[in-house]
Amino acid sequence: MSGQLLLASQSASRQRLLAEAAVPFDTVDAGVDEEAIKAGLVAEGLGARDLADQLAEWKARRPSMRNPGAYVLGCDQTLELDDGSRIDKVETRAEAAALLARMGGRTHKLHSAAVIAQAGEPIWRHIESVTLLMRPLSPAFIDYYLDLDWENCRWCVGCYRIEGPGAQLFARITGSLFAVQGLPLLPLLDYLRVRSILPA
Repeated sequence: MSGQLLLASQSASRQRLLAEAAVPFDTVDAGVDEEAIKAGLVAEGLGARDLADQLAEWKARRPSMRNPGAYVLGCDQTLELDDGSRIDKVETRAEAAALLARMGGRTHKLHSAAVIAQAGEPIWRHIESVTLLMRPLSPAFIDYYLDLDWENCRWCVGCYRIEGPGAQLFARITGSLFAVQGLPLLPLLDYLRVRSILPA
C-alpha cells in the first residue's frame, strides 16, 4: 500500500470532501477507544485546540502501524464557547435543544485537526480554527431545526452540519467552511501534492 492515503474516519462529511476534491483514498478503522483517550487527555488539562490535535494523532498512529507503507489521515474536531468551556456531543434531543439555546447569540471556536502518520509516527499535522457567531435562537426555531435535521446533526459536536439546515443557525463565520465540515482541506491538499499523492 505504499503511497496510499487511508482515511481513519467513518465520517461521511470527510469522505465527501476528499471525494469531491478528487483525492484517491480508502477508509480504515482507527481502532482506538476515543472516549477513553479523550478522558485521559482532558484529565491532563489539555485545552480544546490541543485536544483535537492529540485525538487526530491517536487516530492516525494505530492504523499506520498496521499499514506501514500508507499515509494514514486521522482527524478530529473540538468546539469551545466564548468563555473557554468545551462543548461535547449530546446524547438526546432535549440535550441538543438546551445546548443550542446556550450557544445562541454567542461565538464559539471550532478547531479542526488533521494528522498524517506513517509506520506509527506522525509526519504532518495541521490545525485550523474557525470562529462562528450563532444568531439568537427562539425555542420555536430550535424545535423547527431539530425536526428538520436531528437524525443527522445528533452525531455532530455542536449539533449542526453547516452543509445542511445548520447554515440557518449562523450570523457570521470567520474561517474555512472546509474546516467546519471536518477537514483543513487546502493545507492537506498542498501536503498531498508534496508527497506526489496528487499531481502538482
